[in-house]
Amino acid sequence: MSFSNWYNRTLNQIWGFVEDRTAMKKWALRPQPDFTFKPSYWTGSFVAVALAYQVVSGALLLLYYEPSTNSTLTACGQATGSLSSGPAAWCSTYFIIHSVPMGQLLLSSHLYGAYAMIFLMFVHFFRGYYVGVYKSPREFSWMVGTLLMVVTLGMGFTGYLLPYTQISYNATNVGIVLALRLPTVGPLLGPFILADGTAQGLLSRMFDAHVILLPLALAGLFYAHFALFESHGIAPPATSDPLQRRRFNEKEEKQHVPFIPHVLLYTMKWGLLYTGVLFGIAALWPWSLPTYVGNTAAAAVVTEPDWYFLWLFKLVDFAGVTPVIAIAISNVVLVYILFLPFLDRSKRTHPRDRPLWIFLATSLLGFFIVMTVWGGETPGVQITDPTIAYTIGPIFLVNAVVVALFHYRYYRSYQRRLAARRSLFAGSYPRGAPARSSAPAGAAEVKVVD
Repeated sequence: MSFSNWYNRTLNQIWGFVEDRTAMKKWALRPQPDFTFKPSYWTGSFVAVALAYQVVSGALLLLYYEPSTNSTLTACGQATGSLSSGPAAWCSTYFIIHSVPMGQLLLSSHLYGAYAMIFLMFVHFFRGYYVGVYKSPREFSWMVGTLLMVVTLGMGFTGYLLPYTQISYNATNVGIVLALRLPTVGPLLGPFILADGTAQGLLSRMFDAHVILLPLALAGLFYAHFALFESHGIAPPATSDPLQRRRFNEKEEKQHVPFIPHVLLYTMKWGLLYTGVLFGIAALWPWSLPTYVGNTAAAAVVTEPDWYFLWLFKLVDFAGVTPVIAIAISNVVLVYILFLPFLDRSKRTHPRDRPLWIFLATSLLGFFIVMTVWGGETPGVQITDPTIAYTIGPIFLVNAVVVALFHYRYYRSYQRRLAARRSLFAGSYPRGAPARSSAPAGAAEVKVVD
């Protein structure tokens, strides 16, 4: 017996012993089919890995962070060796960067990890949109995932203020103004967000929301999302066949790969790669702390939110768009995404069979990218109507033409395949004689759709 065979046999025996003594098969997650071992099928798992790192790194940062606006000499003095003072929230952040061992790597990786988690969340969302995972029986799983996306963006918004820099303070105030100007809802949200109206009250509310309230909501929604995934299993590949089943049966699942250890090790592999890349980026491009709130040198600081809210801030710069209109547009988009499973009721899941919904998704993606870049390049610059038409109009126009051409090409190809299939079975037979096809063997299995 070769060493590799002995090694694999020994590992199987050890793992069998562990499974037998722990009854792991009873509490392990459901098995998965072999074809899903591709990164595109596990975008949700990558988001979960990013979330796990955020929890661990955030807990370590809490050991040193002080959510206070009171001026302090302790942290700043130890970090800079001078008598300069600043808000305790900013000074504790400064202390983490300059005095805590590996503190700058920890803080930078937590910040970049938040960006990566939101980016992976958008990838997961658009991937699910394009392949139609929201269709029956996964409607509620899609809705819970949409709420998870909203809470995740809320985590980013509340965490942005915690270093208590002038730029984050300005951007948070703009976001709060947008929220408070909502009809009916805004006045109700005011006391919960602003507390007693002081800067300390605002920082305390953002800290509580970021560390306690939103993580609890995130944990509950994540459990519901995962439980629904366990109930329905992973979605089969997108298809043009309206009769295609949307879940695997028990017999098929017995032929799948068990979650432990195969799926778990597969996820851990990508998780370790993600952590390594995150550390590398944080080490090569460490985050530099901007100046603190109230510093006279910060008078010329341009208000700019994090990249995932730049599109909304830029929307307010459009001529005729008030904060109420901007929030209303974002709410319309959210409601559309939330109830998409009940709007697109077709049985086909392949993107080529859903031109209208693909057009809306691609237009939304293009609009988000253009507005994000635009907001980063010209924050706070007012935009006139002609500039809006010349910049935003081509996104929808080109997208409509491309989607229409691809769908037309697919429809023509579909008609040719249909005609070819019919010709295989064409012919006349004597009355009463059994109909026999002159088509080659296996022709009856030819499918009209892919």
